[in-house]
Amino acid sequence: MYDVIVVGSGAAGMTAALCTARNGLRTLIIEKAAHYGGSTARSGGGIWVPNNAVVAANGVPDSPERAATYLAHIAPDVPSELREAFLDAGPAMLAFVCAHTPLKFRWVREYSDYYPEAPGGQPRGRSVEPLPFNAALLGEDIKDLEPPYVPTPAGIVITQTDYRWLTLIGRHPRGIFTAVKVFARRFLPGRRLTMGQALTAGLRAGLTALNVEVRLNTAMTDLHHENGRVAGVLVGEKVILAKHVVLASGGFENNEQMRKQHQNIGTEWTVGAKANTGDGIEAGQRAGAAVALMDEAWWGPSVPLPRGPFFLLAERSLPGCVLVDKTGRRFVNEAAPYIDVVNAMTGNTWLVFDHSYRGRYPFCGIPPRRPLPRRWKESVLTAPSLEELAQEADLPELTETVRRFNTLAVDGRDVDFRRGDSAYDRYYGDPRTKPNPNLAPLTTGPFYAVRIAPGDLGTKGGLRTDARARVLREDGSVIDGLYAAGNTSASVMGHTYAGAGATLGPAMTFGYLAGLDISGGER
Repeated sequence: MYDVIVVGSGAAGMTAALCTARNGLRTLIIEKAAHYGGSTARSGGGIWVPNNAVVAANGVPDSPERAATYLAHIAPDVPSELREAFLDAGPAMLAFVCAHTPLKFRWVREYSDYYPEAPGGQPRGRSVEPLPFNAALLGEDIKDLEPPYVPTPAGIVITQTDYRWLTLIGRHPRGIFTAVKVFARRFLPGRRLTMGQALTAGLRAGLTALNVEVRLNTAMTDLHHENGRVAGVLVGEKVILAKHVVLASGGFENNEQMRKQHQNIGTEWTVGAKANTGDGIEAGQRAGAAVALMDEAWWGPSVPLPRGPFFLLAERSLPGCVLVDKTGRRFVNEAAPYIDVVNAMTGNTWLVFDHSYRGRYPFCGIPPRRPLPRRWKESVLTAPSLEELAQEADLPELTETVRRFNTLAVDGRDVDFRRGDSAYDRYYGDPRTKPNPNLAPLTTGPFYAVRIAPGDLGTKGGLRTDARARVLREDGSVIDGLYAAGNTSASVMGHTYAGAGATLGPAMTFGYLAGLDISGGER
């Protein structure tokens, strides 16, 4: 008999377990996959938490009132008590994790909120990331860590802060300096982990110190009920009893039936962990839980490649490219938050750039000036001239679109879509490009057109919860003994995305709140 069973071993579940175990409760984590970490281990590892001590220590002013104004503006449909609970508990959660794991965090310098010009927005950012983590602290558990989304050569590890400057390796001295620093890390004693790998590893090390078991290859098949409350889980035919269950098993991005039912899309373009098939959400629904935001995901434009989709982050913000629809017309600010770009997509979409862009910037992990792999031929078209590319890709308006865009780029002002006006746009721009770091004309052949799909980092709809992370029925009543956090629950971000790490920040905070409510602990 356990006090708590946590279903899922991502950041939400491990934070909940850390809290309950730290407060003396016998806690078990069960994980369906053969590795622990889920989508957290595959992520950038950023955490968006307003008013946290790490950012404050860097002299960046913030306030609870300012953060509340921001969230109320960008996510007005989210119940105010959920927004308030997140903002109130987020800084305490981060302090708790720092105190009870080997993790240390740093500010992702100047990575602005995604809507920094909105009321309460923060142009200098509210996001933190884990410092490189010594894998030796995991001991034998290192072998069971979920692999990263994009593998790197042995000994090469990259932080979120590094990534920004590595995109400018061919353009800026800081790009070269960052590359040297990244390369030098491979000579440090011991293996280093960064981004989501570091976050997962640090949480796992904290749990190991508290003797919390993470039981792999253990899929929950349903919840167990006794006397009108949730009292454990079923694993196949076996019942594992517990006084409380926390569902933190991720979203349903890899469940074909659920995605078609709720989003009219398949599973082929997600980068979420393969084990995220909605098990926790469906179990909660069978227990009577209400759901919300099932039509939503952490959307992002992605390139469908043979090895799987590549989530575009910096590529579309850099000068010298345009996003066009099936006619060849621009339809969005290319540098806008990725969720907004997908929401603006209406069908076939292409990212078009020229030889100068390819010679200056990495693309989908390929360094500048190197040819794109031939095996990408299903997604990448190229032609000597813009007119020939327009014909090959069947984009009749492309030539006129690029002509107008080039005029705007030379002027440095995108009057059509305001690209480069926001501090968010400029974060992934090229500071050596004047007068606008996000704009440059497309003039030099050959020209490229790359297919863009509506990808995602995972789904964001799920079980409705209250400010204590308790799962709710349709009438608002609480299902006794049942909690949810992370992408198993309906996101406090609603239909939007506040900033880098606005998946993990709330996931960990509501996992922490679940742990506090179960254990009666204090922050």
